[in-house]
Amino acid sequence: MKKRILNYHFFVLGLIVLVVNSCNTRKFKVWVGTDNEQKIYNLKYGEHKRQKMDVFLPSGYPVNSPVVLLIHGGGWTMGKKEHMIQIQKMLFANHIPSINMNYRLVSKAKGITYREQLEDIGSALVKFNSLAEKAELQPDNYVLLGESAGGHLALLYGYQNPDRVKKIISLSGPTDFYSPEYLNSFYSKYSSPTIQKVVGTKFDRKKLSEEFKKASPIANVTHVPTLLFQGNRDFLVNRKQGLALDSALAARNIVHKFIYMERTGHAPRFFSKRKRDSIIYPNILEWILK
Repeated sequence: MKKRILNYHFFVLGLIVLVVNSCNTRKFKVWVGTDNEQKIYNLKYGEHKRQKMDVFLPSGYPVNSPVVLLIHGGGWTMGKKEHMIQIQKMLFANHIPSINMNYRLVSKAKGITYREQLEDIGSALVKFNSLAEKAELQPDNYVLLGESAGGHLALLYGYQNPDRVKKIISLSGPTDFYSPEYLNSFYSKYSSPTIQKVVGTKFDRKKLSEEFKKASPIANVTHVPTLLFQGNRDFLVNRKQGLALDSALAARNIVHKFIYMERTGHAPRFFSKRKRDSIIYPNILEWILK
């Protein structure tokens, strides 16, 4: 059974990578539509080749509209912003401004960990803050929406920056790399090599570094309203990850909503149009707009 789960894990991860890498990164481009609609592709927010973002400004949004920052998944070591374009188009159709960002990928050889990825999120928001007035929007009025590894980054950055981030949305995001529940789970057996690379510190199960706690959203919770999606058959991010954060938020009376989807695996919007259109997108829109 465990071997079957591991095979499923690597098959699904490989399938997601294939989908993500099938999209080609475009050069800087600006599209202007009717009613001052704009789509700006590959706007630089830093000097690294990965530090680019797409900004979609639809028509008809109010000055106090939140701006949604989209953070792609890919196990922290792969993926690109085109992976999130479907969500960005959905937000645009609903008159919600958005940013869809690339970020530096975790690499031991290059010394890049999740910390540099959090720095990239901050840099992207600083860049947009400098443009907010021109877009007739308020600075530091963001909703972070991440999927899988991007969900982890959205949760962690959002909890650490409650003055800048007003709400968080996590789709299948990991939440816990340090608790006894995680350490004693089968999930930790196959995820710990990746987490070690992400944190940049040796994963010693008998004497775990505090760095893994610092990297865990569940240990960094602040009063930022949080929407969580979790599938009960998710073998890439164990279902207990979402359940644990839901319990932690409830214990602290933090405004949140937990969407626990039955008969659902990882990143369900890829594999189920019905769930995407009837559960995932309606809840995302309601959370952003309420």
